Amino acid sequence: MPHHPDNSGHEPQRPAPEPDSTTEPVPLSVWLGAQRPAASQRRGRYLPDSTTHPAKMLPAVAATAITAYTQPGELVLDPMCGIGTTLVEAVHAGRDAIGIELEPRWAALARDNLDHAQEQGATGSGAVIIGDARHAHALVTDPQLAGRIALLLTSPPYGHSVHGQVRSTRDSGQPGVHKSDYSYGKTPGNLARGSHQRLLTGFADILAGCVPLLRPGGIVAITTRPFRRNGHLVDFPGQVWAAAQDAGLEPVQRLVALLCGIKDERLVTRASFFAAHETRKARAAGLPLHVTAHEDVLVLRKSPPAPVDHTDEGGTPGNMQ
Repeated sequence: MPHHPDNSGHEPQRPAPEPDSTTEPVPLSVWLGAQRPAASQRRGRYLPDSTTHPAKMLPAVAATAITAYTQPGELVLDPMCGIGTTLVEAVHAGRDAIGIELEPRWAALARDNLDHAQEQGATGSGAVIIGDARHAHALVTDPQLAGRIALLLTSPPYGHSVHGQVRSTRDSGQPGVHKSDYSYGKTPGNLARGSHQRLLTGFADILAGCVPLLRPGGIVAITTRPFRRNGHLVDFPGQVWAAAQDAGLEPVQRLVALLCGIKDERLVTRASFFAAHETRKARAAGLPLHVTAHEDVLVLRKSPPAPVDHTDEGGTPGNMQ
């Protein structure tokens, strides 16, 4: 309804609202993950060899999730930790962290990155376990950690269709680019090396194996994005969302993490050379693709305990100790 002034010709004075929770800002479902380029986010904070991993979570995205879902002193888990981005951002934020990594090469680098974080003054502590995260509950043997994980933060592997390391072949006299070996590793059981269905089944097994480590109501945040395989779009976030629920997790929300920057009210691309090259090739072939500028953040949780009913059969309050 329109608002009219009183007879004096002035707007009537309105009492200021009492401060309460409804006037406090609430977080948005879009995260700024790439206001700075990925290389800038990692420079100095991570060891130079970290760039050799094919699928690194953006540090800003990891830091946002850790801040959103944990408090200082709480425990964070990444069951596919790679170079340790989740772990490094957690210990810098005053949290403790555990990583599980199948490939010894990346596990060693994750430990080195944690040592580097400690040298830089990180107040949290971290550890890396080498093993298959499908058996996470058996790998994390400290009984004091069972049921203590506040946040599981990870990203499943995509494979060569999304990640790649390329270089120009102009210097060799051949026009174009060459995609070099940019693999996760060759250890048997590596989910990045098998079929797509094996990846989804294995990832669901990893989540199920981690559920006993989560505290009641503990959060699981998974960053993922769609990709193309044999020219067809694969709704990988939707498939992971279903797999996580098959593992017994309760859906909470789907968020967006921007992989581009925002400057002067415009989106600024942060796409890798490989991503831009693949998109140009598709467009030249008549497929109207755009460079991916966001990824999904799938948020689920371990079901909290059911509320206790303190009434007896007669409907009167029961005795409370």
